[in-house]
Amino acid sequence: MNPPFEQFVTFLHTADLAATADFYERILSLPLARDQGVCRIYKISADGYLGFCAHIEPASPHGVIATLVTEDVDGWHERLKARGVEILKPPAHNPKYAIYHFFFKDPNGYLLEIQRFDEPLE
Repeated sequence: MNPPFEQFVTFLHTADLAATADFYERILSLPLARDQGVCRIYKISADGYLGFCAHIEPASPHGVIATLVTEDVDGWHERLKARGVEILKPPAHNPKYAIYHFFFKDPNGYLLEIQRFDEPLE
């Protein structure tokens, strides 16, 4: 069965769009898909996007985890460390969820995870 939608965008609040743009563009090297002035939308995968807006109501970053899935977990860990990103938990296998992953935070306090599934979702 094909999914019912073609793309997915998650929008999150930011109080500092410039710092957020620097982090996602320079540190994570994500392509900017759309600059809407008060919002910036980044391409995460073929059809997945993450947007940050300065005009939407802030919500607590606690309880939000944005997970970026890749086979190159260790490579990303080294890249981020080299760029001065504080790693909260180094790469480790989590048998409970059958993943290999690590955590860090963006300038807004959102928890980011880079992970690889032991068995791909599809």
